[in-house]
Amino acid sequence: MAEEKSKVPWILWPFWAIWRLIAMIVGMTGRLVAVILGFVLMIAGVIISVTVIGMIIGIPMILIGVLLVIRGLF
Repeated sequence: MAEEKSKVPWILWPFWAIWRLIAMIVGMTGRLVAVILGFVLMIAGVIISVTVIGMIIGIPMILIGVLLVIRGLF
């Protein structure tokens, strides 16, 4: 993320700091949800892939889960 070198007036600094804190919390929560959802999809994909017909749905679920985990971690 590119940082902007803008001066925040001292009177507005508390509001700016609170806004940045809330934005950071929302960003981290989104990453955590992506990782958890990725793990759930991987586990469900493995369970569904037990049968030959279930592999048609299970393997893409595993791949989507892996991609979500990778996106959430990095």
